[in-house]
Amino acid sequence: MSIKNKLFWFWLCLGGLFLSFSFRCTGPSPKTLKINRENYAEQLQGFWLGQCIANWTGLITEMDKIGIPVDGKGEGFYTREDWGKPDQPNLWGSNNYSETIDFLFAEKDSIWGADDDTDIEYIYQELLFQSPSLDLTGEQIREAWLAHIYKEEENYLWVSNQRAFDLMQEGIIPPHTSDPEVNPFYEMIDAQLTTEIFGFYAPSQPKVALDLSHLVVRTTAQQNAALIAEFNIIAYSLAAQPTAHNTVKEKTQWIAHEARKHLPDSTYPAKMFDFVQKHYQLGLPWETSRDALHEKFQIRQEEGYKWATLDESCHGCFAAGINFGASIVSLLYGEGDLKETIKIGVLAGWDSDNPTATWGGMLGFMLGKKGVEAAFGKELSSTFNIHRTRKGFSNNGIDNFENMAQKGVAIVDRVVVEKMKGWVEGPHWIIPIANENELTSQ
Repeated sequence: MSIKNKLFWFWLCLGGLFLSFSFRCTGPSPKTLKINRENYAEQLQGFWLGQCIANWTGLITEMDKIGIPVDGKGEGFYTREDWGKPDQPNLWGSNNYSETIDFLFAEKDSIWGADDDTDIEYIYQELLFQSPSLDLTGEQIREAWLAHIYKEEENYLWVSNQRAFDLMQEGIIPPHTSDPEVNPFYEMIDAQLTTEIFGFYAPSQPKVALDLSHLVVRTTAQQNAALIAEFNIIAYSLAAQPTAHNTVKEKTQWIAHEARKHLPDSTYPAKMFDFVQKHYQLGLPWETSRDALHEKFQIRQEEGYKWATLDESCHGCFAAGINFGASIVSLLYGEGDLKETIKIGVLAGWDSDNPTATWGGMLGFMLGKKGVEAAFGKELSSTFNIHRTRKGFSNNGIDNFENMAQKGVAIVDRVVVEKMKGWVEGPHWIIPIANENELTSQ
């Protein structure tokens, strides 16, 4: 072979190697999301503040109105005309929170007390923050519950939470604590008010959020109740996703629509969502939607929903299903307005503090702490007393939203790197999106 031909083949091979290397190095880079960690911390403060306002305001009307009376108590429902009027007795008598139905605040120089809508989430955050692994085990969950929940004194646990706790004391480990064979309350409300925060640990990635929360949901819930809890977790994850929506109303409607996809069409949570959404789209008042929801699922017990008779204590007033339906009333009709969403949730009936706390927390996150305070026109307390309901935490249980938010950010730091294959770059998280379908499109 001539020198000329040898040179030709040499340069051809060298060029091929160069092209191969170039394609490998300059191939399409994954799309990414960029989320500011400092802003996220302020939003997490807004979550805790919004949830506390909604929770404590909802406690005023908790179990005041459940539709079907129990021993002459709880009959009928409130309407928007009852806002600002005297609070009526609930199933257990009267509460000591407020004589009137109105927003309840912890002023700037006071302290927010924990309740069952915030304290289990607090326990889970502390557990995740300290855990070497993001994949919590049943034994870790059991140990945390036993360490921080009172056994003899008032412990602010109800139905499935209480039964799961009893089982833990007998040595049973989650998820067996929600097994219908040993926990008859497996479709009560508990999981949907104690696990939403996991959505914020996986911003924009509902699948990751569901993976993180799979076992904690099933500590107290199975079947439809687990689906409902996961609906809320998905909603929180999507609330943390940067989108191009122009208003909070647009984004909350989108969140509801996307989270609905998780519910199989044949299930009663899906039927409840679709039923309420249809009434909302027809422009009917929220009270009409709530009353019709009660008539269809509680009175006529359609779509396989039987808790109004299965639960002889209060016609399923603690059930996951009817409280989920009520929560969709406040979510859709509230249209992203924090104050209006809380008002509707407080007046909607049943276990009114719990759905209200869920959406108060989500909207509080979307607004951030400053946005929540602006909505109410005042500075509010950022101090939180977890020892009102739980035990065994440092500083005698006195914490603050800023510290709680920083722990949340630290957890997200790990989730982004370990679960999302992203990285921390200065004040930002960079989250790769390997496939456009992994991000729910608008």
